[in-house]
Parts: sequence; structure tokens; C-alpha cells
Amino acid sequence: MTRERRLGLLKMLPGLLISAFFLWFTYVRRNAAGVRGFNPDDFRGLRLVAPVWIVGMVAAGCLGYFVRSYRWWRMMRSSGSRLRTCFRVFMTSLAANNILPLRIGDVMRIFTYADDLHASPSFIMSTLLLEKLLDIFTLVLMLVVTIHTGSGVSAHTRVLAKVLLVVSTGGLILMVAGARVLVGPIQAMFRRLPAKLGKLEHWLLLALEAVRNIGILGMVWLFVLSLVAWGCEGLMYLSAMRLIGLVTDWGGPWQTVAVANLSFLIPSSPGGIGPFEWACKSTLVNHGATASEAGLFGLLIHLWLLVVITGVGGGMFFVHRIRRARREPLLDEVDALPAELP
Repeated sequence: MTRERRLGLLKMLPGLLISAFFLWFTYVRRNAAGVRGFNPDDFRGLRLVAPVWIVGMVAAGCLGYFVRSYRWWRMMRSSGSRLRTCFRVFMTSLAANNILPLRIGDVMRIFTYADDLHASPSFIMSTLLLEKLLDIFTLVLMLVVTIHTGSGVSAHTRVLAKVLLVVSTGGLILMVAGARVLVGPIQAMFRRLPAKLGKLEHWLLLALEAVRNIGILGMVWLFVLSLVAWGCEGLMYLSAMRLIGLVTDWGGPWQTVAVANLSFLIPSSPGGIGPFEWACKSTLVNHGATASEAGLFGLLIHLWLLVVITGVGGGMFFVHRIRRARREPLLDEVDALPAELP
């Protein structure tokens, strides 16, 4: 392992500490009444109240991740990428992000699979940036729509959510409407800023290039696909709640999806362990669930996502390697990746 990679692994330490803190805060810390956030007896009391909802979880999950893969293919198809290849690479990258540090899955998507996708790393990077922007915008929209449901949400939080929606909406509209004319002003602005911000300029220009290649109608379609994909995620959460008999108001599942996935913006261990559970528990408590129910649900839904996504993506990865008869160990392949994004 190279020195750069070892230093990269050392950078994991703050993320692991952050995950440990959130797990302690969510499940170990005692509340004002002296009760811990999690009791092992909660597992013994777990019952599958309506097993038929397993079908809903599986169907919603399969459809949601297929739509997300299809959305990425829509961004990539100008390079000649195939839908099947995009689906495999997308799921493989999610699995790698769950078990490897420093978002290695995204880096692999950009560099390792560039030849499979018939695209340059910079082009793939531009689609990833656009994908993240669409996801954040859709999740913030879901948060704002459900922010007035439940209880315990402060007025400041509601204002902040609306501000985030306005900012993200304005940013997307500006990018779509002015993708061709913003390049010059952005370059002129960054020439007056410190040189160390050059990477940010590069990424902004890549995102604008992706928008310009897709066009206005294409962006509208990508937004619709984003709504469908995250709507399916909400249905998966709803099915999981019905499966174990957890009842909330109508906004509970959708707001949990929004807050739990936005929690991935907090640096932590691979898979977002810690912030994800805290986000699920705190959100569901505001929507009528007890602390024990909400904490147990956070653990179970995260375990389900980690096992299923890692299993499916990992299976696709190994089947592809067997078909290609590649003998290079995975860690050697990861070690050969560039130290930083393009």
C-alpha cells in the first residue's frame, strides 16, 4: 500500500469518531429521565406484524435503485454507455461506498470503470456532480413538503429548510437556464479568488458541461426521475414501518427518507453509520413513534440497506470479474486509484 493511501486511511479516523459519537448519542446516552436510548429487550419484542409488506419493501427498493441507475444512464448515454453497464457500475459503487473509506465507490466509478462506460473520467465526474445536486434538491424538497407535519420541529429549522430549498432551486434553474453563458463569469470570478479554490471552479465547470449536454427538457426528465426514485425510497420506508407495526403520521416515512439521506453529508464512517441512525430516530420521534421504536427502526432499515445494496452490488462486481477473468486483487485495484478526484 502506498504512502498516500496510508495517509488516506488515517483520514478515516475523524469519521470513525463522528460515527461513534452519534451512536453513543442515539443509543447509549441517558435522557432526562435516566433512560438509555436503546434497550436490548426491544429486539426480543420485535414482531413482523404484517409480513406481506416485505413484498412492498423489495418491490419499492428494486424500482427505486433501477430508476436511479436509469437516471444516470440518461446522463451517460451520449458517451455510448449501455444501460446494463451503468446499472452494474452504479450498484457496485454503492456497495464499495458501504464498506470502503473515503467514498472509494465514487472514485472507482470515475476511474476504474471509465473504459467500460466509454467515457473520460472528467465526463463521468460531471454526471456524478449533477446526480448529487439532483438528489440534494429532491431530498430538500421532500423535507420542506413534510416539515409542517409531526411535532418538535422548531421554527428555525423550518425557515432553514425553506432557505435551502430556495437556494437549491435557484441554483438548478440558474444552471439549466444559463449553462452556456455562466462559464465566462465563473472563470472571471475565480481568477480573483485564491488559487487553492481552483478545484471548486473545475467541478462547477464540469457540472455546467453536464447540464449543457443534457439540455432543458433532459433536465426536466431527470428531475421527474429523481422524484420517482426517492418516492420509491419513501415507499420502502413506509413498507418497513408497516412490517413491524410502527405507526406515524403521513409525513413520517418521507421526512425520515429526507433527513436520513441528507445525514450522509456529515463526514462519518463508510455507510454513514451513526448519523443515519440518529436522523431516523430523531425524525420518527417527532412523528409519533416512541424512542425505542424509532431507534430500533433506524438500526433495522440501515442494516437492510447495507446488506442488500452491498450484497447486490458486490455480487455484480464479482460476477463481472469472473467473466472478465481478472486476477488482480481488489485492494491492489483500489490502491492503484488516483489520490484525488479529477
